[in-house]
Amino acid sequence: MHGAEIIAILEEKFGPRIRQKKPDAIDPYVVVDAGDIVEVCRFLRDDPRLQFDMLNCITGVDYCEPDQAKAAKAGFEPHLEVVYHMSSFVKRHRFVVKVILPRWKDNIEGQLPEVPSVTSVWPAADWHERETYDLVGIRFIGHPDLRRILLAEDWEGHPLRKDYIFPLEYHGIRGR
Repeated sequence: MHGAEIIAILEEKFGPRIRQKKPDAIDPYVVVDAGDIVEVCRFLRDDPRLQFDMLNCITGVDYCEPDQAKAAKAGFEPHLEVVYHMSSFVKRHRFVVKVILPRWKDNIEGQLPEVPSVTSVWPAADWHERETYDLVGIRFIGHPDLRRILLAEDWEGHPLRKDYIFPLEYHGIRGR
């Protein structure tokens, strides 16, 4: 099934809750609000026409241009995206769903944005969400064990954020 057909099924079911769509992308996708992600993913998994039984990965992307001189020309407002790549073994198709979040919850710097966990839909989301939390700083509400997976628990910050400043040393060990 092609991306346009998948999008048509989603629009039939969710109507205006499908915020954006791009059927002609290399990886066709839709954008939904954070509050709709679990319901949309469950539908994608359970609908017999779709059967997205495998979550390939979850990725966090930081759209931020830290250089103020370049920010005006960047063509986007700073934000984060959570990108869900999924596949169907049975139907042999794949698809992407995105959630767009502010860089900080309630525009308070340091307060991580939140999206509901999809571990109830695909248990494999467990480690994907932990990695995204760890490296990009997105909190997954309802995750069964949301903690760092690659960095130490006492690490400060999220290194895949564009404005992250790498510490000169960690526990007395000098980096660079």
